[in-house]
Amino acid sequence: MADQVVLLDFWPSPFGMRLRIALAEKGVQYEYKDEDLSNKSPLLLQSNPVHKQIPVLIHNGKAVSESLIAVQYIDEVWKDKAPLLPSDPHLRAHARFWADYVDKKMYEIGKKVWTTKGEEQDAAKKEFLECISVLEGELGDKPYFGGKTFGFVDVALIPFYTWFSVYEKFGNFSVEAEHPKFIAWAKRCLEKESVSKSIPDQQKVYDLVLEMSKKLGTE
Repeated sequence: MADQVVLLDFWPSPFGMRLRIALAEKGVQYEYKDEDLSNKSPLLLQSNPVHKQIPVLIHNGKAVSESLIAVQYIDEVWKDKAPLLPSDPHLRAHARFWADYVDKKMYEIGKKVWTTKGEEQDAAKKEFLECISVLEGELGDKPYFGGKTFGFVDVALIPFYTWFSVYEKFGNFSVEAEHPKFIAWAKRCLEKESVSKSIPDQQKVYDLVLEMSKKLGTE
């Protein structure tokens, strides 16, 4: 029986983008369901009753939630093509450490950049660029975080690049001016069809956030 794969997602979510990229890397066909987060579907609430959040991967009727856990699940189930995690246990643990670092830093700091003003925003910008600096240091001279091939940390991190226009325009700064090596890595990832076809255009995300910020009164 063919695998039945459904992805419950919301198109600008960097966490959902991770699953889209991982599934594309593996060549897995799936049904995409875009959720209205102000009116969540019964399927989402049933599939992720604890957090009630996207993304949720449903594979043959069984749900897997939390994006990094779902990406690892995808890597384990469809293991014959494009491995995302290395086979060596230490290298695998190393990759998980950096994906966890991305999880703990990028979203919250980035959100502060576009939802705050004045000194609070200045502090958020400084913290964001420090985070990029740390990641750039880990990347070093490698083409990808895991080495020569696109892997787990790249999948975890590249979706946030779609939000860089938001951070830069609201914060009035340029990541590329200070961290060109990081942006070169992002552009290298975008050369992969699995990435470029799985993530939205930066301008589209910016337009949505601009509309949201007007409603919130944070523009």
